[in-house]
Amino acid sequence: MGVVVGTGVDLVHVPGFAEQLQRPGAWIDRVFTPGERRDARRSGRHAAEVASFAARWAAKEAFVKAWSESLWGSAPVLSEEIHHLIEVVTDAWGRPRLVLHGEVAAALPDGVDVFVSLTHDGDYALAQVTLTRR
Repeated sequence: MGVVVGTGVDLVHVPGFAEQLQRPGAWIDRVFTPGERRDARRSGRHAAEVASFAARWAAKEAFVKAWSESLWGSAPVLSEEIHHLIEVVTDAWGRPRLVLHGEVAAALPDGVDVFVSLTHDGDYALAQVTLTRR
């Protein structure tokens, strides 16, 4: 696996997140990729969709925290408006992975691997991200 260089955890209150999703404006289109929106809506059930979006948001936030921890003592590399460049994808069995795009992918040092775990139950969604250096 390698040496852990950053960890991040984020917890999202799903009902509160549902309220944010209903606010006017297309912020959801700015922070979630088309693939994330398609995956979140796959079940066709509103509650499952909201929980899926909440878990994906938690993963993006957990990545930012893990990356920030890995830079402790150094200035931030990018602004905080990078969520749209952090994509949660799943394989055929539903296992999540983060795919980084654009300036986020370019700024993450070579040899750093990203691991993510997602869960949601009831009113909460949680994500944990671990960064390791090979």
